[in-house]
Amino acid sequence: MNDSAIATTERSQTSAAPPPLPEDHHCPWREEAQRLRCELAALRGELAVLKRMVFGQKSEKMPSVDQELRHDGSRPTDPKDGKQTRKTNADLMKKLVTCVINHFVTKDKQICPHCESSDFKPLGQGNTTTVFELVPASLQRQVHVQQTLVCPCAKTIVTAPGPKKVFPKARYGPAFIAHLIVTKCADAMGLNRLAQRFRRQGVPLSRNTLVDLFQRAGKSLRPLADLLLKTIAASDVTQGDATTLRVQAKGKTLQAYLWTFIAPLEKLIGYRFSLRRNSQTADAVLGNTQGVFVADADKAFNDICGPDGRLRGGCMSHARRKFFDALPFASQARQALDFILALYRVEREAKDAGIAGTPAHLDLRRLKSGPVMEQFHAWLIAQQPLATPKSPLAKAINYALNNWKALGLFLTDARIPLDNNASEQALRIAAQGRKNFLFVGNEEAGHNLAALYSLVMTATAQGHNPENYLADVLIRIQDLPPSRLHELLPQNWKPSSASPKIQDSA
Repeated sequence: MNDSAIATTERSQTSAAPPPLPEDHHCPWREEAQRLRCELAALRGELAVLKRMVFGQKSEKMPSVDQELRHDGSRPTDPKDGKQTRKTNADLMKKLVTCVINHFVTKDKQICPHCESSDFKPLGQGNTTTVFELVPASLQRQVHVQQTLVCPCAKTIVTAPGPKKVFPKARYGPAFIAHLIVTKCADAMGLNRLAQRFRRQGVPLSRNTLVDLFQRAGKSLRPLADLLLKTIAASDVTQGDATTLRVQAKGKTLQAYLWTFIAPLEKLIGYRFSLRRNSQTADAVLGNTQGVFVADADKAFNDICGPDGRLRGGCMSHARRKFFDALPFASQARQALDFILALYRVEREAKDAGIAGTPAHLDLRRLKSGPVMEQFHAWLIAQQPLATPKSPLAKAINYALNNWKALGLFLTDARIPLDNNASEQALRIAAQGRKNFLFVGNEEAGHNLAALYSLVMTATAQGHNPENYLADVLIRIQDLPPSRLHELLPQNWKPSSASPKIQDSA
């Protein structure tokens, strides 16, 4: 055989198809390639989510449920909503202090060009123009003079009582201290900025003075905040969540946590500070209590939802977020979002009908939400084997299936919310504060901040002016025995006639 024939034979042997592999052949390289392919898909999904979070346009963010319900036409804009808003605004306007300023016609204008008479008389009530003007708040120096009397026999001397103080020898009144507490806790303003505001008004207050007043107030009100958490623990339905909060340490800051625990039926909001994120905080607040606890899949809440603890309700909003994140990589995630939107449509229907939380609401859930949950579950089971492992869609499906019992608990009680959004909203003010005043000085300051957050946010939820509430409570808590401390809780509070009040009515 010549060289050309040998080369032709070799080429034909090389190009021939390889023999088939046996069915039980094990190829580690193929398995490794499959594993790397799955990991690459997961990393691409996570990278896309992070890019959207950091650089994405507002249009790429997950729309709210109300926006989607209006978009699909199931909840058109109700004219009654605008009417109610206008009525609410009008009621607020009526509470504004009204100052009547009269404008008089000058003498040189009171001459008639026709008869040259200057005997002008009023015509009706005159023209009225309403202008809203800002009157800056000011710090007032009050000098209290206590009358001292002596008996003619010179053996008895009586002195009028002085002003009640929040702390012994305090130079600042309860309304002032209440104002700085609400400014920081409700408005998320750092006390250094508040000090700058007072300096512009000619009051040389230092940040250290305001911090000292804030911390002393927090320490005195912590027993009341602890009682509020006990009241929340006694509720049948509770919710909870946590967020990070930095605490100052030597030469650095450490990560701590601010927890919120809510009783949505009673509109009670409590906070708790801790240096670690573990089950001890939740157990200290809700341990050995019965009822329902709604939260996400955070393991820190597992202990209070054990066999002898509370039933765990899931957060449909968390599931919705995961499917929304998977939508750019798997169009079938839209079906899951449609299922979840149908559940919220039922909740909106109950709210519009005025039956939320009633037996009729539960009947509506079982009639309309129950079948949707069955279809949703069947879809999850069918899609699970088709989704690429570790992909955003697989993670969303696994989250929903692993927490399915908790997600469906709302079908057993109309009082159980569909999601845990109330807890997340309660932590938004803490997130804003974290951006503005960055950290707390120490662990004690963290506990004080949590206590004041609890009272301010619950007072607001109960419809009180938190400044009026705190100005009254800061004085009354000093003389009230522990057995009557519950009288000062925001949900039980009745203002005393002598309490300082922020002017909010005419």
